Amino acid sequence: MVKYFAKRFAMMLIALFMIVLITFVIMHSIPGGPFTSDRKVSEDVEKALNEKYNLDAPLYEQFFEYIGNLLKGDMGPSFKYTGKSVNDFIANGFPVSAKLGGITIIFVLIAAIPMGILAAIKNGRWQDMTVMAVATIGVTIPSFVIASVLIYTFSFRLDWLPTYGLDTWKGYILPVVALGGYSLSYLARLMRSSLLEVMGQDYIRTARAKGLTELKVITKHALRNALIPVITVLGPTVAGLMTGSFVIEKIFAIPGLGVHFVNSVSQRDYTTIMGVTVFYATFLLAMVFIVDIFYCLIDPRIKFE
Repeated sequence: MVKYFAKRFAMMLIALFMIVLITFVIMHSIPGGPFTSDRKVSEDVEKALNEKYNLDAPLYEQFFEYIGNLLKGDMGPSFKYTGKSVNDFIANGFPVSAKLGGITIIFVLIAAIPMGILAAIKNGRWQDMTVMAVATIGVTIPSFVIASVLIYTFSFRLDWLPTYGLDTWKGYILPVVALGGYSLSYLARLMRSSLLEVMGQDYIRTARAKGLTELKVITKHALRNALIPVITVLGPTVAGLMTGSFVIEKIFAIPGLGVHFVNSVSQRDYTTIMGVTVFYATFLLAMVFIVDIFYCLIDPRIKFE
């Protein structure tokens, strides 16, 4: 088991290094720079700024300097916001995105798994058709459309829920539903198809032949194996939801991490782009690693070796 952990950790470090390298190269390959804007600064000022942030140095030197600072936990200063660092953006934005994402994940799991189980058990009946219709709508309609419809219905027409902010518990309802719509629908469909496949296996027929109730057959024999594909996609889903969605955060005026990332891209804020990308990549790799561990807990036939 220790050997497996060491191997996986080494692979994570290699993957993270390649992500940093590729992002760094692509970012510096685009014409222009962080101090290039519609309001052109003088050449002397731009030169002074490049010297201050060492942007006039060769790319390989800038890259290894960034890696050195990154190993110390320093993601650098923002090029666009004086007195602000990338660490500040992450420290302020991630807790907001993580809280919203965490609530969304709980909502998705509580709703998606029972929906998938119900659709599989009632395969071909009206319950299955209803669940699949809702899931299809959630997968095909973009989140910003869902958010707009929710705001119009529950805020403007019914005046039940606020249109922006997370000041009260009511403020979480619309963003959570809009943010989790796609994930809920996708996981429900995946749960249904996976459970239907498992229910057709020989050992399920054997369990039924022994006289076990349908509830025991599903919960004791089928469900754990059917959850493996769901667990597989759950890692990237958790990482994506907890690190912020620009669209949802923009619509509901939520000061999360997604807003900082998109603003940094439009403003060519190199250090913020790098910092948020590295943070997201690290979080994603960690979630994938945790998913590998859950495999062994769910299915004892899967070994670390």
